[in-house]
Formats: sequence, C-alpha cells, structure tokens
Amino acid sequence: MKDFTKELTYKTSRSSGAGGQNVNKVETSVTVMWNVAESEAFSIEGKELIFERLKNRINSDGILQLTVSESRTQLQNKKIATERILQIVKKALFIPKSRKPTKPSRSKIEKRIKAKKELSQKKENRRFRTE
Repeated sequence: MKDFTKELTYKTSRSSGAGGQNVNKVETSVTVMWNVAESEAFSIEGKELIFERLKNRINSDGILQLTVSESRTQLQNKKIATERILQIVKKALFIPKSRKPTKPSRSKIEKRIKAKKELSQKKENRRFRTE
C-alpha cells in the first residue's frame, strides 16, 4: 500500500463528554480528512475499490472522514486518527486469495472407508454377542 499521509488534512475541535475544565478550553478532538477522488497515491482501479468498499464512510464530496477524541492530547489523537485511516484503507484494498477447490487423494478416501468399515464391524460384533 502506498503512503498517502501527505494528502491527509486535519481539523481540531473541542471534545465532548467528561473531562472537567480541560474539555472546555482545549481542542483535543481531531478529525482527519482524505479526498479519495483527488488522491495521487492510488490508481483509478484502487480508488474504485476504495469507493466501493467504503461507500458508507465516504461523503458526497468524495472525502473519507474520521474523528478521534480518545486521548487527552491533540497530538496523540492525531496519531491515532492517522493510524486508523491507514488501517481502514489497507483493509479496503485487501483482496483475499481465491479458493481453489481440491479433491481428497485416493489413499485418504480409502483410509476413511476402511476406518468406517472397521467401526461398523466393531458395532456389528457387539450386537450378536450371546452369552
């Protein structure tokens, strides 16, 4: 995967929720934005794949947006946001290997049938025991 961190833009805002005085005066929440359509890091096919797999996260302007307000520091939230957006795009570009159907070998089939016959014979011998 190509590095597109230079294309990311960041916006800060005040975090919501508990935090006391710190939350009211410091902009620790970080929103990272990436314009997928205008990205130069990926080919047209790569962009199409990203658009297809992340259509619920990309807005009408073609911007992938993510907000993080986990940490108390802006720097830490920026780092987390960058890592997350890279992870999301990496996951979207992942193409799983296609499964090739295989057939069990003749020896394995014979071994399985032999084991079934032995078990069947064992159970059959239990049924007709006369004492």
